[in-house]
Amino acid sequence: MNPEFWQERWKDKRIGFNQSAVQPLLVKYFTELNLPATSRVFVPLCGKSIDMVWLASHGYNVVGVELVESAVQEFFTEQGIKPTITEPTDNPAIKCYQGMLSGQTIALWVADIFALTADDIGHVDAVYDRAALIAMPADMRSKYSEQVRQLSSDINGDTPQLLLTLNYDQSKRNGPPFSISSEQVHQYYGNHYQISELESEPSTLNAAPELAVTEHVWLLERV
Repeated sequence: MNPEFWQERWKDKRIGFNQSAVQPLLVKYFTELNLPATSRVFVPLCGKSIDMVWLASHGYNVVGVELVESAVQEFFTEQGIKPTITEPTDNPAIKCYQGMLSGQTIALWVADIFALTADDIGHVDAVYDRAALIAMPADMRSKYSEQVRQLSSDINGDTPQLLLTLNYDQSKRNGPPFSISSEQVHQYYGNHYQISELESEPSTLNAAPELAVTEHVWLLERV
């Protein structure tokens, strides 16, 4: 899947994946990460998700990465924030929009996630992946999961993650968002994390309401 695909989706406003309400499973399970206030949460492929507003309103700093610059611009505009924009001189392929919300810092990188380094985004205390893994085709998921681990690890090991996935019959539809099985979650993350499934519940894809979908919540903890 090439960058132009997502650029066109945002340009044409075909962004059903962008929800108008905070993800209920974030609200229900975020405390499982056991993060103190002011911790820094990494949100990969963040778009303009209002989940980031929820995180800030609950005392967490946010760092995100999004390929499409207009999505980042819309986030700050919709939240009434005038961001500071920085462009690292040593890497013209990336740019950072930063502002304050509810007393917390939100820094959103406009970049291909694979172009970022841990030095770029800085220290993070946890990862919240609502819509990133499920946006990746099968041949990119292992590379993606390893990149997120490299971006978020610290001297104490791998940073915990709250991961949301979908599972459905791929013979009837093949994303994005893509179906991810339990076996695949363990394939991508099992070598580095202790994996716990917190919940699975029926869901419905906006684009295919007739398709039976289950939504799964995973806690990935340091081994």
